[in-house]
Amino acid sequence: MTDSYVRVRGAREHNLRNVDVDIPRDTVTVFTGVSGSGKSSLAFGTVYAEAQRRYFESVAPYARRLIHQVGAPKVEDISGLPPAVALEQRRSAPTSRSSVGTVTTLSNTLRMLFSRAGTYPADAPERLDSDAFSPNTAAGACPECHGLGRVHRVTEESLVPDPSLSIRDGAIAAWPGAWQGKNLRDVLAALGYDIDKPWRDLPAADRDWILFTDEQPVVTVHPVREAGRIHRPYQGQYQSAKRYVLHTFADSKSETLRKRVQRYLVSAPCPACAGRRLRPEALAVTFAGHDIAELSGLPLSGLARLLRPTAEADGEGVAPALARDLVARIDVLTELGLGYLSMDRAAPTLSAGELQRLRLATQLRSGLFGVVYVLDEPSAGLHPADTEALLTVLGRLKEAGNTLFVVEHDMDVVRQADWIVDVGPKAGEHGGRVLHSGPVADLAQVTESATRRFLFDDTQPAARPPREPSGELALHGITLHNLRSVDAAFPLGVFTAVTGVSGSGKSTLVTRVLADAVADHLGAGPEEDEESAARAQLAGAKGLEAVDRLVRVDQKPIGRTPRSNLATYTGLFDAVRKVFAATDEARARGYTAGRFSFNVASGRCETCQGEGFVAVELLFLPGTYAPCTACHGARYNPETLEITYRGRTIADVLGMTVDTAADFLADVPAAARSLRTLQDVGLGYLRLGQPATELSGGEAQRIKLATELQRAHRGHTLYLLDEPTTGLHPADTEVLLRQLHGLVDAGNTVVVVEHDMGVVAGADHVIDLGPGGGTAGGRIVAAGTPAAVAASPDSRTAAYLAGRIAG
Repeated sequence: MTDSYVRVRGAREHNLRNVDVDIPRDTVTVFTGVSGSGKSSLAFGTVYAEAQRRYFESVAPYARRLIHQVGAPKVEDISGLPPAVALEQRRSAPTSRSSVGTVTTLSNTLRMLFSRAGTYPADAPERLDSDAFSPNTAAGACPECHGLGRVHRVTEESLVPDPSLSIRDGAIAAWPGAWQGKNLRDVLAALGYDIDKPWRDLPAADRDWILFTDEQPVVTVHPVREAGRIHRPYQGQYQSAKRYVLHTFADSKSETLRKRVQRYLVSAPCPACAGRRLRPEALAVTFAGHDIAELSGLPLSGLARLLRPTAEADGEGVAPALARDLVARIDVLTELGLGYLSMDRAAPTLSAGELQRLRLATQLRSGLFGVVYVLDEPSAGLHPADTEALLTVLGRLKEAGNTLFVVEHDMDVVRQADWIVDVGPKAGEHGGRVLHSGPVADLAQVTESATRRFLFDDTQPAARPPREPSGELALHGITLHNLRSVDAAFPLGVFTAVTGVSGSGKSTLVTRVLADAVADHLGAGPEEDEESAARAQLAGAKGLEAVDRLVRVDQKPIGRTPRSNLATYTGLFDAVRKVFAATDEARARGYTAGRFSFNVASGRCETCQGEGFVAVELLFLPGTYAPCTACHGARYNPETLEITYRGRTIADVLGMTVDTAADFLADVPAAARSLRTLQDVGLGYLRLGQPATELSGGEAQRIKLATELQRAHRGHTLYLLDEPTTGLHPADTEVLLRQLHGLVDAGNTVVVVEHDMGVVAGADHVIDLGPGGGTAGGRIVAAGTPAAVAASPDSRTAAYLAGRIAG
């Protein structure tokens, strides 16, 4: 008789304590527990890693040399394990060339449709290959903008914001500061230009040459500086402001310099392709009267409507076959609530929830069966209404003959599961045990479980009366993406939650429009990159003067390689290195704090350059990182590791969890303060040297918040957070909320984009956008206290919020 269970024996990965567990196949099984309890170590680090190892073993004999490097999971045995597919949260942001079409591979099929069945102009010499319809290939990309659709330019207005100033007084704001700026000014004077006349009074020809010339003349400069100092003549070379800005933006390795000059760039649609990213010959081909750029810009639901007549046509031609495939795949995306997205929507502008569902839909159409799908918090970033669609898709994957192992924190998803594996009871070394493996209802008997209270206890804490605002920040006539002439008011001195289904416009409103308006007022400038070139149009803003400081906390990674980690990002590692440098042995050897940096050649392991990991290229598979064979992940050379503090090396300290380090470094004030704030936001389980590549978006966000909390602040600060509870167990959410409400009690304003109805119910003010996503959203459908929004007849959030308030 066939065993229908996956049986794990002796799992010891990370903090797992010799775990034995049996999980039935052909079920939806959820893995629960507080952050850092060990549930991901069991689902991904053990079960999926072993399935991956067995796959490597089956590919070809030569692959076995790679398996040793990648490392087998620490487990005695796993039986009954089918092939596995992992759908993890994206650890790094997709590139600007990645889009909805490329993530789902829909664009491949659409390009094939145009190549094989498009209507070509009468004078076209031949049919184009499908690559010619891609802006990401040399054959298809517009040569002017290289397939990006936008070009960066400079104008006189962007380079010289105040024409009443003279060049000596800093009229050319885009010029570099310090000596380099003075040098350019002195070179201009030597060339015979008047640097003391107001900019607007200079002849137009002079202004044009100074800003835009490609010439780089060399002249002898006789500098005039402060009296009493001797300045010898030197040969100075001129470069125009345009040349300086464009070259710095394109070539500088300094992120600070690139961000500075970006303020003087004007981003505009490419004049050659009008933002359509393709060569003219590709844009001349049409299907159903539209070119490929027009079809890629339609909402997916609209594209399916346009293609449906072709898909339903009789016959076995190329066009009906390709159209049928496109329509069937779009229907799955529409079912998941993503019909408002267009194929040309840039992937970096998508939320984590949108990306997760795009990948889920692709798997649903793959036709695999008999597979274990291991999913990492698929409900992350989902509105409760979207979670219902997600549950439908998970059910269909199971009905197709697959097993689903789901790491999850959303109790609504947990309640719908067939089986639950609860890990804990706490995080790190205080977790790592399976408290319960069985039907969901039976967890009610497990008193040790941190999940039990949130799954079965419906009683809510007593509602706190909403705080009274100290003022209001009002934005009028907002137009950006799907927001059209929207008026929004954010009360000051309170906790505001912004809600709405995915794609309704809430992140655009908070992290783009509100953030940029306040940043502009404070003189910090907007946080821009290639994807956020479009700026919001505002008819007006009031109340900005009440905000003294802006803190944006998002889910972007804190670093892209294992070299970046929690200790370096928060600055706490500086204090640790000073402690080691102050030991008697370090001083006797002449070691400074720099010796204990893994970025400095004298102290680091040279094999891995101080990363502790080496990149492993797996040919046709995605690359990965494996521990360094020389230092085994310690990062340092043997001489550096001979220095100890209280019996521990610097590598030992990096290996400690925040909780352990808080005790070990309790009498080191600078380190203790950082560690305390990390504990306050629920990150006590993370290791100090945990690579940034291993951190989830939610963890990265909380590290950023902790870094802000440890700084002394004065004045009124506006904190903007984008789904701060992503990846948090409800018990951890309670810890985080205490910190956020503490910021408000201290006189600050907190605005969060949030889907967790528990967080929304505890807010002072709620702004709900919708009613749908994309063009069906972008309006404020309800605003007021949680109780007022819960009673709104127009809000899709209202019913879920009312249920939470009622408890």
